[in-house]
Amino acid sequence: MHPLDPVPAVHRLETDNPQVFAIEITGQATSADAENLFGLLEGAYALHDRVDVLVRATQYEGADWGEIDPDTVAEGRRHAEQHVRRCAVVGGPDWTASLGGFFAKDVPVELRYFDAADESEAWRWLGAREISTES
Repeated sequence: MHPLDPVPAVHRLETDNPQVFAIEITGQATSADAENLFGLLEGAYALHDRVDVLVRATQYEGADWGEIDPDTVAEGRRHAEQHVRRCAVVGGPDWTASLGGFFAKDVPVELRYFDAADESEAWRWLGAREISTES
């Protein structure tokens, strides 16, 4: 990574439950971040047929996904509908209404929003804990 390249906004978080996929979105998310997210999710789907997802928004500044290929979004949606059971959104804006529109109406993905102060409740709801990677 070149020092002047923008820092990726999407980072995977380690969890103690392999069926819980967690990410943190920090700052401004771009189309490249969305494509990275879809790739990370594909890796989780390859390992586990069904996963729960936690999205933590930290200092979220919005998203500009205008350059992402619509076919990529359609494929990401289709795969998420096949593999995601529950999704917890923590902090930042409450995306659960717009995420609900991302999935087909007959797909039973359970979505919940948690304030940043209630993050531990979100982890409990998904049956996992974050594993710190800092030394």
